[in-house]
Amino acid sequence: MSKTLFEKIIDREIPAHIVYEDDLVLAFRDIKPAAPVHFLIVTKKPIPRIGEAGVPDQQTLGHLLLKAAEVAANVGLKQNGYRLVINHGPDGGESVPHLHCHILGGRQMTWPPG
Repeated sequence: MSKTLFEKIIDREIPAHIVYEDDLVLAFRDIKPAAPVHFLIVTKKPIPRIGEAGVPDQQTLGHLLLKAAEVAANVGLKQNGYRLVINHGPDGGESVPHLHCHILGGRQMTWPPG
C-alpha cells in the first residue's frame, strides 16, 4: 500500500512548514488555505479517518484535539477564536485518507460551514 501525502510529510519525503511535532502528531501550514490562518494537525499513526478509529486510538484522538488547541493559541488564534474541522469521507470533504484536523482562523467563520 502506498503512503498518503501526510505520511510522506511525516517521513520528510515532502517538505512542509512544520509548526509543532511530538511522538503522536505533526502540525503544519496548509498549502491551499481556506482561511487567513490554516494549519493541519495529523496523527502520526495512519488512521484513515475518524470513523475508523477505535478504542485503542482514544489517547491519540484526545491528544490530537488538545494539541490542535495549543497550536491555535501559539499562532495567535486564541483571543478571537478559531474553528477545528475533521472531515470524514467524500461527502464530508475528505481529500486525504489520513486522520487530520484543520485549524482555521484569522476571519469570522460563518454557519452553516458548507
